[in-house]
Formats: sequence, structure tokens, C-alpha cells
Amino acid sequence: MASLFFSYSHADEVLRDQLERQLSLLKRQGVIEVWHDRRIDAGQDFAAEIDRHIETDDIILLLVSSDFLASDYCYDIEMKRAMDRHDAGEAIVIPVILRACDWRGAPFGKLNATPPDGKPITQYPDRDQALLEVAKAVRAAANRVEPPHLTREPLRPSSQARRASTPRSSNLRLAKEFTDRDRDRFKHESFEYIAKFFENSLDELERRNPGIETGFRRVDANRFTAAVYKNGRAISRCTVFIGGIGADGIAYLASESTESNAMNESLSIRSDEHDLYLTSLGMQRGTGSHLSQEGAAEYYWSMLIERLQGN
Repeated sequence: MASLFFSYSHADEVLRDQLERQLSLLKRQGVIEVWHDRRIDAGQDFAAEIDRHIETDDIILLLVSSDFLASDYCYDIEMKRAMDRHDAGEAIVIPVILRACDWRGAPFGKLNATPPDGKPITQYPDRDQALLEVAKAVRAAANRVEPPHLTREPLRPSSQARRASTPRSSNLRLAKEFTDRDRDRFKHESFEYIAKFFENSLDELERRNPGIETGFRRVDANRFTAAVYKNGRAISRCTVFIGGIGADGIAYLASESTESNAMNESLSIRSDEHDLYLTSLGMQRGTGSHLSQEGAAEYYWSMLIERLQGN
């Protein structure tokens, strides 16, 4: 079983949790065991525990974002030591690009990143697909890890032995409080996700359907328009923009407009004890509650193409 360490910024904890869930089958199959700093128990030496895993774990995932690059601890301590071990053949380092940032000039920029081509996870229309690509890379890396008796002396205790010696609950996730900054970041990430989702979906819609043409125009950082044409005739148009009802809204208008005083639907940022999510007012359909970014994008997309389906 390969041991895996997450090196990440706490600003990306939600994405780390989503990735860990995608790795669940690998854990169940005994391919990997994972560790991150949220596993540190009360009374343990925080830095010493992190150092121990950086020095011994087989696979180190660098969860790369602007916050990761800005963190002195992540960049100067965890990443640099991870790269030393990678270059010495003692560990496998995998850069996982979470959010768009200038990472290619970093020491790990020479490595093959995941998802493929270093496309950020948050820019995938289907986030599960992006996380699956990471899981595939982790499985491949775990298959390259040699058994401990061939690479290390003395042997490390097995994962079963370690767990037996320190029994504890797996239910260690505590309620979180989200700041205004967290909500603003999630709002803008969600808008960018919806914009990319629309752009990719319009391209694919046109490619698959003769006689259909589409248009996507990014007006500014907070607004885009989309249109669908059938045999040159406009069938459906929309504008999606940040604003709407409340400061945290992402609104949908069933026409092209540069104004923000009208809408047909609005999404708002909400949170539970663990995650941020989106919820709709239900102005067009039944209220969509607890929507992921993908679910919100699909919700708005269905509003654009419903007229096309009736023609």
C-alpha cells in the first residue's frame, strides 16, 4: 500500500475534500492510504507530524493554486522538500492544478501535472471528470511504488498496525464558518465555471447538430452572453451576470443585455456546516437547493436550450 500526503493551502480545503472522496475506491482497495494535516490529533506536534509524512510518504500531491504559491510553508518547506525527495527517487510528486495560477515556472513545473495539460480543476465543466483524472494519475503512481522491503530499511509499520496502535474515529470533520472572502471567492469561481461550461457546451452543441450555430461572448469579468441559432434564426439568447438579487447573486436573463435590473432567475451563495453551495430562487422551476457548480451550470443551460428543444 502506497502512502500519500496532501500538500495544500487551507484556502483550498473544500477542493481537497472533494479530491479525497474521489480517491475513496483506491483507499478501499488498499492501493493507497492518505494523510493531511487535518489528521493531526490534539496534543501532537503540528510541524513534526507534517515533516514526518513529507520525509516518509510515497506519493506527495501538491494541490496548486495561487494560495498554495503564496504560502511560505507550502512553497518553501513542503514543496521544496518534496522535490528533493522526488529528484532523489525517494518519492513521487504529482502537481494537481486546482485553480488557474502561474505555476509553470515553479520547481515542480518540469513535472507532468494533472489534470492533463495542467488544466485547472475549477475550469472543467464536469468537475468529477477532472477529479477522476487525478485519481487515475494517483493509481498509476501507486503502481510504480516499489514494496517497502525493496526500497527502505528498516521497514515501516504496516498501515493496519499503525491504525491498530492508535484507534480513533474517522468522523473528525468539524463545522466550518465561512468568511465573506470565502463566499466572494466561491461566487467568482462559480461564475467562471458556468461561463466555461456554457462556452464548451455551445461548441459541442454546434459540432453535433447540423444547422445549429451558436455564439458566446464574454462581455466583461462579471457578464457573458450566449445564443443558439437554427438555420440562421435566433432561437434562444441569454445573459448571465454577477449581481441579481443580493450581492452574492449570479443572475440569468433570457435575452442579451448590459443592464442588471432585470432577470428571470437568480442563484445565491449558501453554506452548511461543511461546504459552500448555490441555491436558486425557483423563478422558472421548482427551487434548486444545494446545487454544486456543475448543477448550477446545468440548471442555467437547460433554460437556454429548452426553446431549441421545442423547435
